[in-house]
Amino acid sequence: MKKYFDFSHLFSPRHSSNKYGSALGLTKMSIPVLAALVCASCDHNRPIDRQALVERNSPVATSLDSLASLSVGNGEFAFTVDATGLQTFPELYSKGVPLGTQSQWGWHSFANPERLKPAETLRDYDFGRGHAEPYAVQFNEPGRPQRAANWYRVNPHRLHLGTIGFDGLAPEEVSAVRQRLDLWQGRIDSHFEACGVPVEVTTVCHPEKDMIAADIRTAAKLPIVVRFAYPTGGHCDDACDWTRDRDHRSELVAQGEGHALIRRTLDAATYYVALAFEGATLAQTGRNRFVLTPTDEHYTLRAEFCAERPTQQLPDTETTVAAAADYWRNYWTEGGAVDFSRCKDPRAAELERRVVLSQYLLGIQCAGSYPPQETGLTYNSWFGKFHLEMIWWHQAQFALWGRERLLARTLKWYSSVEPVARGIARRQGFDGVRWMKMTDPSGMEAPSKVGSFLIWQQPHYIYLAELVYRADPTEETLKAYYDLVQKTAEFMVSFAEYDGMGNRYVLRSVIPAQETLRAAETVNPPFELSYWHFALSTAQKWRERMGEGRNLQWDEVIDKLSPLAAKEGLYLAAETAEDTYEDIRFTSDHMAVLGALGILPKCPLVREDRMHATFDWIYDNWNWGRTWGWDYPMTAMNAVRLGEPEKALDALMMEKRTNTYLVNGHNYQDARLRCYLPGNGGLLTAVALMCAGWDGCETPNPGFPKDGRWDVRWEGLKPMP
Repeated sequence: MKKYFDFSHLFSPRHSSNKYGSALGLTKMSIPVLAALVCASCDHNRPIDRQALVERNSPVATSLDSLASLSVGNGEFAFTVDATGLQTFPELYSKGVPLGTQSQWGWHSFANPERLKPAETLRDYDFGRGHAEPYAVQFNEPGRPQRAANWYRVNPHRLHLGTIGFDGLAPEEVSAVRQRLDLWQGRIDSHFEACGVPVEVTTVCHPEKDMIAADIRTAAKLPIVVRFAYPTGGHCDDACDWTRDRDHRSELVAQGEGHALIRRTLDAATYYVALAFEGATLAQTGRNRFVLTPTDEHYTLRAEFCAERPTQQLPDTETTVAAAADYWRNYWTEGGAVDFSRCKDPRAAELERRVVLSQYLLGIQCAGSYPPQETGLTYNSWFGKFHLEMIWWHQAQFALWGRERLLARTLKWYSSVEPVARGIARRQGFDGVRWMKMTDPSGMEAPSKVGSFLIWQQPHYIYLAELVYRADPTEETLKAYYDLVQKTAEFMVSFAEYDGMGNRYVLRSVIPAQETLRAAETVNPPFELSYWHFALSTAQKWRERMGEGRNLQWDEVIDKLSPLAAKEGLYLAAETAEDTYEDIRFTSDHMAVLGALGILPKCPLVREDRMHATFDWIYDNWNWGRTWGWDYPMTAMNAVRLGEPEKALDALMMEKRTNTYLVNGHNYQDARLRCYLPGNGGLLTAVALMCAGWDGCETPNPGFPKDGRWDVRWEGLKPMP
C-alpha cells in the first residue's frame, strides 16, 4: 500500500517571510518540515525490510519448556525438537507440544482379523427425501457395526517415524539453554550445557527431502540415540507406545563407513530410514534402537525418512543447511508481508509476532500433498486424520499471501479421491461429488456421529479453486479445476430441496458448522445458506469463463435460496433454532452465523442491519470460554466487513485461552490440543482482509482504525472475494 502526501499548502504566499523563501513560498521553519515530510513519504513507500521483519520475530527458548518446542520442515515432513536441538526428552514434552517426526506419507493400520468392511459402518437415515440415506457413523450398540466403525475411525493413523536425541542425558543435567529458531534461514541453533560442558547444535530440514541434518559441537561427545516406537492409535497423542518393542522391527539392511540404512516393519507397513554421519560410529543396541557414538568433538548426522528404499546418497550437512537457507529466503521474499513496526498500539508487536510465526508454521506443517491435520505434522489429533471442513482455515491464506502454489499442491489430492466422493453422493441419492469430512490419503470417510452430517466442507473446493484462479487467471488454471468445480456444484444443487409452499430452496438434515445442532432437527443454517449462494454463483462464473452457458437450474436455486432466518432482528443459528439466544447450545462452540458475512462477501440472503445487530449481541454475550481458535478471526472478518475495525482488532487479540499463541507461534486450545493450526491460518486470512480488503472495498487498510495508532505497511497481499 502507498500513501501520498500533499505539500501544496507549503507553497502558499502566507509562508513567505524572506527574500530566499518568498520565491518558493518557504520559510526557514518550513524547509526542514518539507524535508521531513518528503523523507517520510519516501520511507513509507520503501519496500519492507523483510529480513528485519522476520528476524525480529524469530522465537527464543531459554529452558526445557514443553510448550516451547521448535520445528523444522517443508510441508511434506516436519521434525520437532526440544531445547537440546534434538528429540532428547520426548516423554517430558509428550503433554506439551510433542517432539514429532511426521510426514504426509507415513500411515499405519492395525491388523483387521475380523475383515471388518467400510459398508458395515453405514446406517440408513430417513430424512424424508423418499429414499434411505446411508451415513458412516459410530454405533452405541455392541456388535460388528460398532467394531467396524471403531476400527475405521482409528485406521489408518499417522505414524511417528522415529525419535533422534542425545542418549543418557537427564533433564536436570541440562542448563544455560539459549535456543533460537532462525526463521529467515529455516534453522534451529541450540546452545546449552550438559553437566556444565557447552553444547552447540544446528538443526535443519532439507526443503525437498523428508530429511533432517544436525551439526553438533561439544567436548562432551554426547552419543545420539535413534529409536522407534510402536503406534498408539490414540485419538490425540504423540503416537508413541514405548511398551510394545516386540510388535515391530528395525533392521540394519545396509551399513558402511559413515552411512547405514534401517528398514522399519510395523504389521503391513514398511518404510526406511537412511542415516549418514561424520565424526561418529553407529551400532544397533536394541531391537528398535541405534546409538551414534562420536569420535570427535564436531560430528554430524543426517536422517532421511522414506516410504520406499532410497537409491541416492544423502546430501551433506553443509549442502542441506544452504538449501534450507535458500528455500526460506525465497519463501519470505516471494510471499506477502505485513510490517507493524510503525504502529503505536501496544498490541501491534504481538500481532506481528503471531503473523510471522503463523506463516512459518503453516509453511512447514500445512503445505503438503494432502490436506493438513489440525495439529499439522507435530502430533496426532483425531488419529492423525485431516478434516476437510478445516482446509479453508489452513490454506486459504496461502493464495491471499501470494503463495498460491502451496495451495495448488494440496488441491491436486481432490482429483485422486473423486471416485470416493462420487460414491458417497450416489449412495445417498445425490448428484456430483460429496466431499468427506474426516479422512486420510485414501479419501475414505471416517465414521462419525457428527462429521458425516456436515456440509460446509462441500463449497470449500470451489472457494479455494477460485482463489487460485484469482492469483493465476489462466486457461491452464481453469482446466485444472473446472471438472471438480462443476461436480461439487452438482451435489450442492441436488442437495438443496425445493419447498413448494414457500417457493424457495432449503438446506436441511445437516449438522451445521456450529456443531451443537442436531441433523434431524436443523433447517437452513445461515452460514451454509450463504456459502451455497456464493459457491454456486462462483461455479456459474467458471462456466462462463470456460465458454459454457449458465446452468438455468443452478440459477433457479441461487435465486430462490432461503434468506437467513431472524427473530427480533437477530439472525438465528438455524431457521429451526428459535431459542438461539436463550439456549446455551446455540451461544457456544462456533458463532458460525458471522461467517455468512466475513468469510463470505455480502449476498442477497443477508441483511447488513440484522448482521450488525447479531454481531453486537455475539460480541457482548457469547460464551467466549467455549470457542475455538478460528472463531476469533471469523469474528474479526465479520467486524471488518461491517466497518468495525476496532472491534475486529479486539476480537483478534482477545485474551482467552483458545486465543493464546505460544512462544513457538502455536495456537494453544486446551490440554488436548496444545497446537491448533486452523487458528493460525484464520489469523493470516483475517489480516489479509484487514489490509487488502475485498472486491469493491475502497477503504485502505479497512481492518485498522484511522486514529493514528495503526500505521500498517503491507506488500503482496490479495483482496478476498
